[in-house]
Amino acid sequence: MPRPSKGIRLHLRGDRYNADGKLSHASTWTIRDGSREIFTGCAPGETGKAEQKLKDYIAAKYTPTRKAQDIETIPIGDVLSIYLDDRPELAAGDSTPAKRFQKRIDRLNNFFGKYMLADINGALTRAYVKERGSDGGARRDLEDLRAAIGHHASEGLHRGLVKVTLPAKGKARDRWLTRSEAAALIWACWRTRETQTIHRGPMKGQKVTTDKRPLRHLARFILIGLYTGTRASAIAAASPVPAIGRAYVDLDRGIFYRLAEGHAETNKRQPPVPLPPRLLAHMRRWRERKLIARHFVEFNGAGVQSVKTGFKTAVGLAKLPGKVSPHTLRHTAATWLMQTGTPTWIAAGFLGMSEKTLIDTYGHHHPEFLQDAVENMTKKPRQRVGVKPSATVTDIKNHRPGFAPETTETNVDKEVQT
Repeated sequence: MPRPSKGIRLHLRGDRYNADGKLSHASTWTIRDGSREIFTGCAPGETGKAEQKLKDYIAAKYTPTRKAQDIETIPIGDVLSIYLDDRPELAAGDSTPAKRFQKRIDRLNNFFGKYMLADINGALTRAYVKERGSDGGARRDLEDLRAAIGHHASEGLHRGLVKVTLPAKGKARDRWLTRSEAAALIWACWRTRETQTIHRGPMKGQKVTTDKRPLRHLARFILIGLYTGTRASAIAAASPVPAIGRAYVDLDRGIFYRLAEGHAETNKRQPPVPLPPRLLAHMRRWRERKLIARHFVEFNGAGVQSVKTGFKTAVGLAKLPGKVSPHTLRHTAATWLMQTGTPTWIAAGFLGMSEKTLIDTYGHHHPEFLQDAVENMTKKPRQRVGVKPSATVTDIKNHRPGFAPETTETNVDKEVQT
């Protein structure tokens, strides 16, 4: 009777010597899968790295079942794996959004992977929120879990209803920049010079200011964000040259195609938008003077993935109060459009958001916000036809004796004539 298989495992293969007694192969970790042996390239002291290689090997080898099953028999890890395989556009490349998506899926798999689809309930999701330590972060992760389950159901791969309970949505941020604050932020980025510490010679330890301008790329980022209200990732991908993975800016026609070429449309709508003349003039000048090459936001000649660190430095230099992030530029653009009285449906189309979201979040900045109510507050109440002045609203509704409206033909005729 054959011995049972030990399964896929790590094995430390010892040193190997040739016929002359010389070391030919140093010790290394290998992966044993039945009769196969896969070299990991990890030395004996690199146990953690070898374990990760084993984990990746098992994940690559495993293929989830793609047939309709009851939710009691479907591991949540399979649901996440299928979602990841079927939506490569969400995790394509090494972009910052793709890396964040992959991290969210990893967190979900580490917690929910051991459970079955039928185990999902309010108590389990609340346990995840507690472990995550952040309501906002947990909500974003659980939205991906809900999307993965929805995709699994739409493919006809499970029978049964699964509901993911999300933590309450946080209050929408309403921090926006005044025009003077925006100018201060741009000037801080444009004027700041790099400071270096001397490490040798008689001036060792002293700090000197160089001619390098480390934040000037952020000035371009801020201008594009303020004038178009575009999301940070699309601004970072903006390029005067059309290419896969880039958001194209047609400087001849003045159109910003915010959705990167080759990327699928998501609920974060990024429609093409005409560029304001002042911004278009800036962008054309940046290209003519060769301040940029392939991207409008470049640092040391290369495009950037994220501007969070530099942006935080710029906010500190400009001494702006409150929580100001790159997304604040989008809030600012929406607020300025409302303050200038732009029709809501036009502003919503320009920003790439629904009109309801625009009104709910920024509508109070519009000059016509509740103006009808304000005007009506100063008006005298209208005298209703045939109602005695002493009648109350309740009396009129109930038609109490003594307060019945006078609706004789004579009274009506008099009121109309008046």
